[in-house]
Amino acid sequence: MANMKHVSILVPQSAVIQAIADPKYCFDTVNRFLTEQGKKPYFITELVGLKNNVKQYDGTYTIHTNKLIQDVRKTDLIIIPALSGDLNKAIELNRAFIPWIIQQYQRGAEIAALCLGAFLLAETGLLNGKRCSTHWNFQNLLQHRYPEVHVQNGHIVTEEKGIYSSGGAHFYWNLLLHLIEKYTNRELSVLVAKYFAIGLNRESQLAYSIFQGQKEHQDDSIREIQEYIEQHVDQRLTVEDLAQQYALGRRSLERRFKAATNNTVLEYIQRVKIEAAKRLFESSRMSIKEVMFEVGYTDLKAFRIAFKKLPALHLLNISNYIISYFHSLTENAYEDNKYDRIFTIHLPPMKSSALKMLQNSLRWVLF
Repeated sequence: MANMKHVSILVPQSAVIQAIADPKYCFDTVNRFLTEQGKKPYFITELVGLKNNVKQYDGTYTIHTNKLIQDVRKTDLIIIPALSGDLNKAIELNRAFIPWIIQQYQRGAEIAALCLGAFLLAETGLLNGKRCSTHWNFQNLLQHRYPEVHVQNGHIVTEEKGIYSSGGAHFYWNLLLHLIEKYTNRELSVLVAKYFAIGLNRESQLAYSIFQGQKEHQDDSIREIQEYIEQHVDQRLTVEDLAQQYALGRRSLERRFKAATNNTVLEYIQRVKIEAAKRLFESSRMSIKEVMFEVGYTDLKAFRIAFKKLPALHLLNISNYIISYFHSLTENAYEDNKYDRIFTIHLPPMKSSALKMLQNSLRWVLF
């Protein structure tokens, strides 16, 4: 490894304190591991702020900075932690960081925005024309507020031209691991991942998302159609039927719907149905076919294809569904592989007594 890297972790007002403490802990841990291996530390990590003491959560916590921004002439990496609370207020409270961030980027610094830190980064204009990730629940807001930013749907880590961003909540750990691997090596990144019990190679946060419908637009007719689709999830809906019901031409409906929601009508119908299916799988023991009929599908293959295109269920929530599904299969049917399943189960044929152990020994992947 070459010269030491200087890391400046910003301490904004109205920030998530874990997103300040965790990067510091992470880079300090890398240095400790290197020291234990008889090597020199690689990161100089400092907390940098607009003032010496920054109060968080209405004064419940106070973070002491190591330096003020005017004292840092050059740095290699800037970490922008997640903001919290009212984003408009948080951005205004921290606007003084913006000229300094731009200046440091122009001098060669790289920038990593964690979760909602993407909003402060976007205010600099440095994200214009570039890809960016953020918390799945704020993607639409980020895109609406900064239309020149290419907001990535569900991505956990995004990198472009020395600017990094992460998905929501604790997915910023995956970005930190990515940075460690880039600046040091893969082996050290894996060691840190194991130490902090962080899963490597995650690619999407969509399995954790809740589809809420893109309704932050001004087209009242389209919003009414969206609500109708959501209220009739068990029915077979077509573009023609919706256009006729709302006295719109098909082309006009499709054009306006796409402009308002960034989805085609059929994409939106599928997303609503699959979100309903996800919730049924997570909260009940209904079989695949029962859920399929409940959300308006009659063809298992079509249901499977639609399901694969959209966010899958979280591993922790799906095991009950798989167990109930195995109960619906005979041993012979499972051995003969006659059932068209959404999931491929990588397990040997089991007798009924082995089902009790299924939850502890489950190994499966999506088709």
